[in-house]
Amino acid sequence: MSPAELVPPTLPVVRTVSGSPGGPAWLERLPDLIRELSERWGLVLGEPFAGGSCSWVAPVRRGETRAVLKVGWPHPEAAGEGEALRLWDGRGAVRLYEHDAERYALLLEHCAPGTELGDAVELPVEERLVAGAELVRGLWSAPVPPETGLDRVADVTAAWAVIAEERMARLRPPGFDPALVALGVRLLRELPVTAGREVVVHGDLNPGNVLAAEREPWLAIDAKPMVGDPLYDPWPLIEQIDAPFGRPSPRPVVAARCALVADVLGEDVARLQAWGVARRVESALWAVAERGDLDAGVGMMRQVRTLADLAGL
Repeated sequence: MSPAELVPPTLPVVRTVSGSPGGPAWLERLPDLIRELSERWGLVLGEPFAGGSCSWVAPVRRGETRAVLKVGWPHPEAAGEGEALRLWDGRGAVRLYEHDAERYALLLEHCAPGTELGDAVELPVEERLVAGAELVRGLWSAPVPPETGLDRVADVTAAWAVIAEERMARLRPPGFDPALVALGVRLLRELPVTAGREVVVHGDLNPGNVLAAEREPWLAIDAKPMVGDPLYDPWPLIEQIDAPFGRPSPRPVVAARCALVADVLGEDVARLQAWGVARRVESALWAVAERGDLDAGVGMMRQVRTLADLAGL
């Protein structure tokens, strides 16, 4: 394949990386890097997938084995993916066949049919939530060695708390209840350090990162892993599968779905909801500060009120 066929300008990663420092140079090197990895690992390349905002991803074959080659734009959130996949060793996530940490390159298990959990609308919502929770439980079952090189949830969310405070003080966005923001900031600091145990969390377990597979019904991809409180993980599944906050009366729907997921995980539902409060506050202020989207931020703060009430906070 020519460079233009290997890295078409329409790929999301091209648009994302082009404006980043060093991005154009990395994109220029990318076709040669793909060819080098293909030769070293004995791969036959297919056409790249259209998704992936920070990585180039394509189906490949190595002998009779179908796999996926992923070459990431070097950035901190992507640095730990290979190590997490090694630790999980197929428990709830795709298997890692090869890893070149210096080049942010991974050769991964192929998921077929590859349907995203959020798009599997033929399945009842409850069934999809249970499937996601069972997958999470598999991720959490992996032993955590003393040194992983992965970020810690407590450090990441403590930094978010500082940023959230700064954004709230600087922007004072209309429709943002200062007391609710303060609650979210406090939880960002307190929840990770009060966890009863630590696991390797996925870090970005939205339903688009859970794919239908063959070895297991569902497998996780695209981790942004950290070590810390397991209940950091489940909230995006509850929030995004079938958009419960889009219902005319979201409170009972959200309450039932939180209870279902907490029951499958054997975890405290109020703590799960508290993580929802913390993460929604951070996201709401990010939406205003980074996107200038006050309406989205105010909508998220309404969700925060519902979650805080459900959690008794």
